[in-house]
Amino acid sequence: MIKVTLNNGIEMPQIGLGTFQTTNPKECRRSVLDALEIGYRLIDTAQGYGNEQFIGEALAESSVPRKDIFLVTKVWMGNYENAYESVLQSMERLHTDYLDLVLLHWPFGDVYKAWRDLEGLYHEGKARAIGVSNFNAGRLIDLINYNEVVPSVNQIETNIYSQQEKNREWMDKYGVQHMGYAPFGQGHINEVYDNPQLKAIAEAHHKTTRQVVLRFQLQIGCVVIPKSVHKQRLEENFNIFDFELSPQEMQTIASMNREQPLIGNPENPALVESSRKW
Repeated sequence: MIKVTLNNGIEMPQIGLGTFQTTNPKECRRSVLDALEIGYRLIDTAQGYGNEQFIGEALAESSVPRKDIFLVTKVWMGNYENAYESVLQSMERLHTDYLDLVLLHWPFGDVYKAWRDLEGLYHEGKARAIGVSNFNAGRLIDLINYNEVVPSVNQIETNIYSQQEKNREWMDKYGVQHMGYAPFGQGHINEVYDNPQLKAIAEAHHKTTRQVVLRFQLQIGCVVIPKSVHKQRLEENFNIFDFELSPQEMQTIASMNREQPLIGNPENPALVESSRKW
């Protein structure tokens, strides 16, 4: 397992299991157990996903020691006024007395109150690292400028069409680890499967296009969290450590960048407006 070292010295696996939209209790528990059996050691969830309880049950059932699992959750913006207590409730649902990483899910609402709550959890040892999600570079730098703890991670949509190159440059400058979600573009996944350039690269390495996409993200230094509830797919997504893309192949994939999020755009005014309802 390849790991990255966060800005506070904590090591984090570079590939993990994403659990967005995995809300069926049995299916969720099974996917987590299957992932741990395969070798995954990073599990990503969120208060807004509605599955923390099921993941906690799976972790309690697993024979993998808690200390070997890097557990991530995200605070929903509706809980920013009381983020501290909401994280304690997440810990109860997840059957754990600490979290490896806690993120603020979106840059809306009382972000600064919520961040200072996370700083408290960090100083108390209840969170080994804290960070943010869906923050563009400007919002991230503003948060850093006016708070004590620099976020360890920024989790943002990252795939071949939204490679986050500009945001990544700023994250690198401030020592914030790039973590990507939706590595296959979710609703645009068929475009990934059918892309002739990706198919050619995959055939050259005797891999699938999914594996090529994930390998590209590993090689740019991104932590990836592909989601699946099917064991065969979980194995496919994890089996990306036995090949390496050439500089030319990396450039070919880099040229596909549209620099536009497909689903996770924090600069969408309608999304900001609707956040008041949450």
